[in-house]
Amino acid sequence: MKTNLLVLVFAALLTVSASAQELKVDAPKSVLKWNGKKVGGEHYGKITLKEGSLKVNNDKIENGVFVIDMNTITSDDLPAGDLNASLVGHLKSDDFFGVEKHPEATLEILNSTTFVNGKATVTGNLTIKGITNKVVFDVTREGYFFSTLVTVDRSLYNVRYGSGKFFANLGDKTINDEFTLDVKLVMK
Repeated sequence: MKTNLLVLVFAALLTVSASAQELKVDAPKSVLKWNGKKVGGEHYGKITLKEGSLKVNNDKIENGVFVIDMNTITSDDLPAGDLNASLVGHLKSDDFFGVEKHPEATLEILNSTTFVNGKATVTGNLTIKGITNKVVFDVTREGYFFSTLVTVDRSLYNVRYGSGKFFANLGDKTINDEFTLDVKLVMK
């Protein structure tokens, strides 16, 4: 009888541990693309994920943390040269992301709904320029691949340059407050 009970307890522990997964991001294989729009145009590029991990249990994301290296922001819509360098320099300046003082942005995953047909809704805290705000977004999972499109209101993070919320009479110099991050994560 003791042997049967021990076998059942051991089997239960294996089942629980088999359903919980600690996943680490494969940063070089993962891609983060940003897109910002303005009156009459847009700019887009990439940014590098420094590190990250997720804990998935019973088809839910329990928690996780991702660190974005703000020094790696690039512009892919402009050809290499002075104009491209000027845009990237401006994005790194205090007008935008203040990269010298805030070299990293973080996303802390707080939880998710259960994945149904490979999709779930995730709640987390996004920190940019030392300011944290709640974000909610949908995630698609295919095995060890996760993808999402996150919309971020930059004005909530004191990124005010060209914002119609803070400056009047900008006309065709207005830059949309929302930008998107198209995220493709490869986990291992």
